[in-house]
Amino acid sequence: MPELPEVETVRAGLAPVMEGQVIARAELRRDGLRWPFPQGMAARLTGARVERLRRRSKYILADLATGETLLIHLGMSGRMQISGTTLGQFHHHHPSPERHDHVVFDIEGGARITFNDPRRFGAMDLFPKGEADTHKLLAQLGPEPLGNAFHEDYLVAALAGKKTPIKAALLDQRLVAGLGNIYVCEALHRAGINPKREAGRLSAARVAALVPVIRDVLAEAIAAGGSSLRDYRQASGELGYFQHTFRVYDREGAACATPGCGGIVRRIVQSGRSSFYCPRCQR
Repeated sequence: MPELPEVETVRAGLAPVMEGQVIARAELRRDGLRWPFPQGMAARLTGARVERLRRRSKYILADLATGETLLIHLGMSGRMQISGTTLGQFHHHHPSPERHDHVVFDIEGGARITFNDPRRFGAMDLFPKGEADTHKLLAQLGPEPLGNAFHEDYLVAALAGKKTPIKAALLDQRLVAGLGNIYVCEALHRAGINPKREAGRLSAARVAALVPVIRDVLAEAIAAGGSSLRDYRQASGELGYFQHTFRVYDREGAACATPGCGGIVRRIVQSGRSSFYCPRCQR
């Protein structure tokens, strides 16, 4: 599933094409994805001007001049594909329709945004603008890891007394929004923390040191266009390339990337998810 860096990369790719522009025509090619689409969604979007695109956790939010906000979740395999415009040095012509093209936005001026989702775990919703904080999918989310509310004192207090493993704690979207399996594994390796360590038993100093590490990992991944492992593509169709700099994720049996460590990356399963770590330098 795309995590914060992938969703932010998609948002940034869509912004020049959608912000300030009118959706000339919205076409729904099925009744819904993970859930049914809102009633009259195509008609409510057609003719709407997109005021701005923003991100909350792993969701893209498009604020519309009609007084509504469009929520987009990419799910496991969703892609937002841009065509009919020039991106970088190349003009992307409209491709032939594909089987899993479920939602199409034709933008005034000729651009087209196509939501393609083979597994149909993605989602879209419309709700009154200004009510994001109370939306059922957003209301319980914790602070953004790249925002001012996520700081050393907050994380120390949030993890105090927690008996869950630190890996599971950081994946709890109520504690911090947008972190996923890949970037938690990478951050814990850089911080030298074993994913099995009980969160509440980590010293305040070690927890505080996690904050800048998490920020650095996310910032580097965004700069690299995210990580392309299976279905993920940027809005331009390009691959992300942060996967080429993974230190532990998906590197079971490989030598640890920490200079002078000499350890071997292991894989364990925690709460049904793979955790990759070096048992020698992560304590």
